[in-house]
Amino acid sequence: MTPHDALVATMIATSAADGTLSDEELDSIRSIISVLPVFAGFDASQVPQIADRTFSFLDADDGLDRLVATIGQALPGRLNETAYALACDVAAADGSVNIEELRLLEILRHDLDVDRLTAAAIERGARARHARLPN
Repeated sequence: MTPHDALVATMIATSAADGTLSDEELDSIRSIISVLPVFAGFDASQVPQIADRTFSFLDADDGLDRLVATIGQALPGRLNETAYALACDVAAADGSVNIEELRLLEILRHDLDVDRLTAAAIERGARARHARLPN
């Protein structure tokens, strides 16, 4: 798994944590890949293959733990906070964060060694970026 693969797998796993991939979350993933500098040089046509590998992990026994461990091994440490931030953005993209997504964020925070204060700042930033006006 390359660092790009790991970042994309993190976003896909976050979106799939509740058993569905919402349109808002998928749009967020596409947008993130197209605009963030960390994805410079990444071939976005690889996303479906990365998604298939991510789902294969998630379908296996202890797959989430193995996926998160694989993501952690693939990322240079300086991108651990980036991965956590991307997961938070995807979780917040549809306007609500459910218990399954919160649990995955907790696992990611712990396994990627993102300290609580940094995680809180990242989470607050995601909420601010994805705030909506009342209808």
